[in-house]
Amino acid sequence: MSEGRLSHIDEHGRARMVDVGDKPVNERRAAAEAVLVASAATLDLIFDGGLPKGDAIGTARLAGIMAAKKTSELIPLCHPLSLTDVTVDVSRSTTGARIRTTVRTADRTGAEMEAMTAAAVASLTLYDMVKGIERGVQVERLRLLSKSGGRSGAWSAEAP
Repeated sequence: MSEGRLSHIDEHGRARMVDVGDKPVNERRAAAEAVLVASAATLDLIFDGGLPKGDAIGTARLAGIMAAKKTSELIPLCHPLSLTDVTVDVSRSTTGARIRTTVRTADRTGAEMEAMTAAAVASLTLYDMVKGIERGVQVERLRLLSKSGGRSGAWSAEAP
């Protein structure tokens, strides 16, 4: 990307897909997270498997994996990637459920969007599973945690 110019915008100001054909294939990894904020009672149902809709964590995990694989179909200028690994972990915190995702690939462009899409869709799936029990549930703090590989090297978010 040239300084001061967005890589997905051409010289006429039109959106374009970046040509990555000349970039080398590298191992790349990205991690992201989202947080579902809910009451303790709702969290108990999620983590004890007591929801009327069934296994929320397993369903969210599968939804996140599927979303990572379909990112280029959802985000218009993303390149399709050949993913080698996608993980979606759901853990309980004091105020909610933390969804953390990791994506790995050997490709010409990074997997940040795949990791973030996986976290977003997994958290929305949890929301869908509990919305009938608690209307005030919120999805918060979707963010990239880290990335590695490629020309720009490794990057990691500072702890909140």
